Amino acid sequence: MGLFNRKNTVTAATITEVNPALAALTGTYTIDPAHSSIGFTVRHAMVTNVRGAFGDHEGTLKLDGSDPSKSSAVIDVKIESVDTGIADRDAHLRSGDFFDAEKFPLMSFRSTGAEALGGDKYRINGDLTIKDVTRPLSIDLEFNGTATDPYGQQRVGFEGGAEILRSDWGLTWNAALETGGVVVSDKVKLNFDISAIKAAA
Repeated sequence: MGLFNRKNTVTAATITEVNPALAALTGTYTIDPAHSSIGFTVRHAMVTNVRGAFGDHEGTLKLDGSDPSKSSAVIDVKIESVDTGIADRDAHLRSGDFFDAEKFPLMSFRSTGAEALGGDKYRINGDLTIKDVTRPLSIDLEFNGTATDPYGQQRVGFEGGAEILRSDWGLTWNAALETGGVVVSDKVKLNFDISAIKAAA
């Protein structure tokens, strides 16, 4: 899960075929946090990127392989689990300057619709809530395939992303640089690499 609700030139209305591998996968799936990643990339000091991830998350996908528009997703992320590799920076992100994790422990996504964009590409539309702000978000995903793991569990994989302006969710802390510009970019790239396990019938 660029976006800003920008639509691709290929729309759901023009899609007449669904990947047959996906069509066979209708069911409910639980995201496997041990083999999934929900992360972000943000520009720092105008010259480099800081990458981070949330290690504690859970979610459910309900896939309708024959009609992707009927698919849905629910994801909850624990803010306390943010990890950029620097303890002081992570503590700052958890503080009131940014996420205020003590008051708002969860970031959540609830889908409102989905569409096939052609081939293995899909878009899921929904609402992203950070702190006390809920705004629409669209995530473009690519279906990576399916497999049966050594434990006999059926897995599906998706990866993709989105771009947001963090200020839209009230994350406005910043500091000016002497050379011009700011310490933290407003634009943030969200990255999703999802492995989900099909629930038993």
